[in-house]
Amino acid sequence: MVQEEGERLAEDRAMTLEALEERMKSYSKRVDAALSRELKLYNHSRFHDPLVYMTEGGKRVRPVMLMASAEAVGSKDDSVLGAAVAVELLHTESIIHDDVIDGEKLRRGRVPFHLKYGYSASLLSADFVFAMILAIAARYDDKRISEEISNAAMQMSEGEYSELTIDPEIYKLTWDEYLRIVSEKTASLFETSAKLGAMIGGGTEKEVKALAEYGRCMGIAYQLKDDLLDWRSKDKVSVGLLKTHSESEVVGKMTAQAQSYAEEAKRMLMNLPRNEATLLLSDLSDFSILRQY
Repeated sequence: MVQEEGERLAEDRAMTLEALEERMKSYSKRVDAALSRELKLYNHSRFHDPLVYMTEGGKRVRPVMLMASAEAVGSKDDSVLGAAVAVELLHTESIIHDDVIDGEKLRRGRVPFHLKYGYSASLLSADFVFAMILAIAARYDDKRISEEISNAAMQMSEGEYSELTIDPEIYKLTWDEYLRIVSEKTASLFETSAKLGAMIGGGTEKEVKALAEYGRCMGIAYQLKDDLLDWRSKDKVSVGLLKTHSESEVVGKMTAQAQSYAEEAKRMLMNLPRNEATLLLSDLSDFSILRQY
């Protein structure tokens, strides 16, 4: 009986996630089209083919969140597409660096960039991507756009550097230190994505702040779930916690905290008009902790 109930709940969860992913597709298709147009600007470049490879696939969660945030405050035009592409490119650049640092052998079921094109090409390609991001930001008259993207990139770097310098064999990472790293390396781009959508969409100061906090909370929940999914990787910071705490203690706390941050993200949406976009943002919070990949 208990097993049947568990199987039914698992099926319901899968159906819910499948329906949400279908709703996300209308946004991600627009992002993919805009990304393709951006890459065509560089079809003469040696970096073009590697750039196509590195941007293929992915859930496009950050740009989808940016676009939905703009719609949540009343914007319906394509003025957000450039920023959506920029945050996806920044995420892509961070993946290149992460895979090199972590020595990943597989990414999304494919050969990671540094193994396909080499370490030197990875560094240069990441630099080229950042130049593309700067070019996109420069098209916006509002200088806050470039400032927000720059701030996100700096925070992400700070978080990655903190993670890089921690040796879990000799240092007991506290929960607050772990959350700080998560906030910088992952949640900062989620926060920036939602904030940019609200800013470009013409949101009020209250709406911009609410969506920025929504993005921060969702980003933390998202990374907690990521770490729960791959905690068995011995070089992950989350596993460093397991070296000085019991597995059940850490997994239980991470699960509870992920749920808590996802709920807080949804509470932030109460400061916004109730529409299809805010409903999607709310469901994205659930997606951040229910997904199994």
